[in-house]
Amino acid sequence: MTNDAANWESRCKRELMASLDKVRAALERFTQPGSMLADELQFDNATKEGSRIILPAGYHSFSDEVEPLALERLSRLFQLSEFEKSILLLCAGMEVRADFAALCATAHGDPRMNYPTFSLALAVFTNPEWKAFAPSSPLRRWRLIEVARGDRVTASPIKIDERILHYLCGISYLDERLQGLIEPCVVRAALPESQRASLINIANAWSDNSDSGSIPVIQVSGNDPTGKRAVVAAACIAFGLQLHTMRAADLPSSAVEREAFARLWEREALLSDCALLVEDASANESTSLGPFLETTQAFLFVTSAEALCTRSRRIVRVEVNRPSAGEQKAIWKQALGPAIEQLNGQLDLVATQFDLSLQSINEASQEALSRSQESELGDALWNACRRKSRPSLDHLAQRISPAATWKDLVLPPAHLEVLRGIATHVRWRALVYEGWGFAGKGLRGLSISALFSGASGTGKTMAAEVLANELRLDLYRIDLSAIVSKYIGETEKNLRRVFDAAEEGGAILLFDEADALFGKRSEVKDSHDRYANIEVSYLLQRIEAYRGLAILTSNLKNALDPAFMRRIRFIIHFPFPDSLQRVEIWRRIFPDETPTENLNIEKLAQLNLSGGNIRNLALGAAFCAADSSEPVRMKHLAAAARSEYAKLEKPLSEADLRGWL
Repeated sequence: MTNDAANWESRCKRELMASLDKVRAALERFTQPGSMLADELQFDNATKEGSRIILPAGYHSFSDEVEPLALERLSRLFQLSEFEKSILLLCAGMEVRADFAALCATAHGDPRMNYPTFSLALAVFTNPEWKAFAPSSPLRRWRLIEVARGDRVTASPIKIDERILHYLCGISYLDERLQGLIEPCVVRAALPESQRASLINIANAWSDNSDSGSIPVIQVSGNDPTGKRAVVAAACIAFGLQLHTMRAADLPSSAVEREAFARLWEREALLSDCALLVEDASANESTSLGPFLETTQAFLFVTSAEALCTRSRRIVRVEVNRPSAGEQKAIWKQALGPAIEQLNGQLDLVATQFDLSLQSINEASQEALSRSQESELGDALWNACRRKSRPSLDHLAQRISPAATWKDLVLPPAHLEVLRGIATHVRWRALVYEGWGFAGKGLRGLSISALFSGASGTGKTMAAEVLANELRLDLYRIDLSAIVSKYIGETEKNLRRVFDAAEEGGAILLFDEADALFGKRSEVKDSHDRYANIEVSYLLQRIEAYRGLAILTSNLKNALDPAFMRRIRFIIHFPFPDSLQRVEIWRRIFPDETPTENLNIEKLAQLNLSGGNIRNLALGAAFCAADSSEPVRMKHLAAAARSEYAKLEKPLSEADLRGWL
């Protein structure tokens, strides 16, 4: 505990004890002979003043030049009347003064009623107000006190809320009922110039609330999750607020629980000068989020890509994107320090390939520097950037660890030439578009997209792996048939999440089953047909804006819409391998470590199989051989061939295997 905190706690306790002395005096005065509580239970406002102690109106007030202590501050925040303040102190006295229970019992004239009640407050304190007991009163609306269930509200026990009691004693903490849902957030980072503009927008929105009279909700959107937090945290620091965060998914779904949660948080925000950042809001949480925003009149931020809408609360949208390319390069130089000389110009490649936040750049730099003894700094930095860009995409798509290389790929020379051309375009995209000025001629057609068509097993995925290996980029497979939703608008949201997450590392995106979305358009007959076209247009739009490589695969090229085909940069049809290509595949299929003996490659190539089926067959034979503790022989391949053909539901006669054994 700091000296300031200890001093604050000590002063608050002294203030509380002095105030409780006055409440105790009021109770003692009331319990003197001649005072009857029964008379007070009639709620007669004409009760003699002599039966009460009139508390001085300004006994707990402070000069405007001095920060109010806990009791006075709480009273101002929740606009408590003198009578309501006295009730709160009566309940506080029960918790911290041993003699209050006996005084309450004496005042009630019943030893069993050794607790505060509204009846007791009406009888003891001056200027009683019946409205102080209403559910809408500050005491009950803000849960400053709790009323036990009973036959009569005026005779039911009342007690102070524990969080409020500790606050009056100068002890401040996050209410335990909020812990686990809401967490304090401390982010202190120098914002790049491009993000300072977002900070100014927030300040202007908070300052300009004269029209509605209430503080607007700030919706924070953009492609930099850590940047959003940093900007929001900077805004809170500027306004003297403590930032807390929670996930939108954790908002209570029950209306009653949500109302209680909202009131509890709003109370906490007032007591501790807090703001709340609700993160990852989406349509799934909209039924809880909207009512929460409506009922909570506090400083609120929401991160959401979808537009927020409320009936009575103004929404101000602020965009926070990752630092610009120039800013990122400057951040890299600062983070790497003198070690940057070891990169020999590789920093330009890193800065143009990876679009990272300030925090990710600093973390990747530290990781690379710590591993620079194990490998070249350039390689360590590149791999650190790949790792930093993975988390946001790993839960949306399947990451494939690329193992295939050019020597594993058996394709006609023309096809290989196109694939190498794709790698060249990706590698030098930044130089040609930005450095050589082609981007200045217009953004249309600057994306790098490819369509791989062909039957299953002809090498489409392997070709994508080869490109990922060549370019040292992550490869993610997205099954379009799974991402397309029957619910209108959901497909675009799913696609947006994928592309937004992929932008950070420029990963290669492999969209399987393009037929699911890009089939030939039929006549628009209903709203679903219209939205299907919208989904296609949205994906094409995101592909054309994506700064990485997007690959779509299809088993049925002829089923695809020609209009879609015209917007794809590279199109490669993967043919079913002929006999010569099958020979080459068989020659390369077994790893060097695999023991083989007397394999007849020409015989094997006579089986009319795709490359994928050949791999399955070779793998099955390897397991058979391992089980027999033998090298892979033709007999093992014959057994594996029978199994593979049975799986394909294709006939395999003994004549096909003649000469194998």
